[in-house]
Amino acid sequence: MSRYTGPTWKISRRLGYSLSETGKELKKRPYAPGQHGQRRSKISDYGTQLHEKQKVRFTYGISEKQFRKTFEDANVREGKHGENFLKLLEARLDNVIYRLGLAKTRAQARQLVNHGHFLVDGQKVDIPSYRLVPGQKITLKESSRNLQIVLQALEGQYATSDYVSFDKDSMTGTFVRYPQRNEILQDINEQLIVEFYNR
Repeated sequence: MSRYTGPTWKISRRLGYSLSETGKELKKRPYAPGQHGQRRSKISDYGTQLHEKQKVRFTYGISEKQFRKTFEDANVREGKHGENFLKLLEARLDNVIYRLGLAKTRAQARQLVNHGHFLVDGQKVDIPSYRLVPGQKITLKESSRNLQIVLQALEGQYATSDYVSFDKDSMTGTFVRYPQRNEILQDINEQLIVEFYNR
């Protein structure tokens, strides 16, 4: 299954979950799109687990293949499988650029990475799924510093998460540490995702 590239507000309404983490998509119509969107029917345990998985997969905007691989990578680390999984998703380069405030959405961040606008520890990296480790520095290339998409993003608040830091003068962000569980995706029950893949 490839990465979804359509409008995220439709997915947000279908899942009853804000993929942008702002809640904006659900304010006007807090029910699923379509003729029967306002009906509520009981869903199975499998359906509940799938629903939770899709919330997280669409939040990070990645393919099922990448999602599954990250889940498997998380299993070989010490600690809780589900928590490790979310932490590895947060360590993706596109996500960290989004968290730094250099892009308004993860989709924007992914596009910027694909086009080679960032250096990681001084080396060009154009792979959005590149996994950062704490201490690594992400710098916007000198030639990319007047990009409208970045300047508009930086008009908002940047580096809103404690596990990243940003120096606007040098346009350099740091992935300081992996996030604590209470710092990310508060409304997600990652144990349901573990149960989904361990069925």
